[in-house]
Amino acid sequence: MLFRSSVGALRRPRVNTLAGSRDNIHHHYDIGNEFYSLWLGQTMAYTCAYYPTPTATLDQAQAAKMDHVCRKLQLRAGESVVEAGCGWGTLALHMARNYGVRVRAFNISHEQVAYARQRAAREGLAGSVEYVEDDYRNISGHYDAFVSVGMLEHVGVRNYVQLGRVAERCLGGRGRGLIHSIGRNHPAPLQPWIEKRIFPGAYPPALSEMSRIFEPSNLSVLDVENLRLHYAQTLRHWLARYEAASERVRTMFDEKFVRMWRLYLAGSIAAFTTGTLQLFQVVFA
Repeated sequence: MLFRSSVGALRRPRVNTLAGSRDNIHHHYDIGNEFYSLWLGQTMAYTCAYYPTPTATLDQAQAAKMDHVCRKLQLRAGESVVEAGCGWGTLALHMARNYGVRVRAFNISHEQVAYARQRAAREGLAGSVEYVEDDYRNISGHYDAFVSVGMLEHVGVRNYVQLGRVAERCLGGRGRGLIHSIGRNHPAPLQPWIEKRIFPGAYPPALSEMSRIFEPSNLSVLDVENLRLHYAQTLRHWLARYEAASERVRTMFDEKFVRMWRLYLAGSIAAFTTGTLQLFQVVFA
């Protein structure tokens, strides 16, 4: 979803302090649940899907992605899971409903947390899933599994050691973890237009940079998978749905907004297709 420029950084990226992260997330994710519902599909999952077959629909592929994550974590009924950055709460509900685990999910987007809580209550899962409106740095408690899907891009490299310590503390030397993130082949600044207009404070890391999460906390990397072409297909589905809803988007915002997000989605398809961007899933313990 974040494509790179050869021009380099033209402005200083916004930082991800406790206050800065909240402002950055508000800029992108709190622009209206209705807007995102127009093109994300039934799952409201705003991360790379997993296509078990070339003909899978967007919703089928998003459900397959959640199962892919849960299998990698080897979830068992009765276990506890903490999720750092939960979006609209879909993965937490999927884990509780299909794998019988208890989930605490953290998110600093007020609109997303409110949506997720309402959805959990409506689906009868409020007793199994707790949505906490707070920063990942404030996660406490011990869990069997740690998972983060689509949040690392908003953490900032300077905070990776702290994120690793949070995961280590949560797992207590015995659990499993998975981090799912957009990445790239080598460190480079984020394309400045994307950082300014779409994702303030965002940064997709190289694998060498992701190692700063694991090495200082003695976390063992067990598996790395690259799903970049799955993300290209996810974005094609998103863009098709976005175009179909473009008149509605125009009435909600304006023509400039329609064109801006079209460029963002189309450019992201190109970035994942050509390999400018990657999608890493890293399993650790």
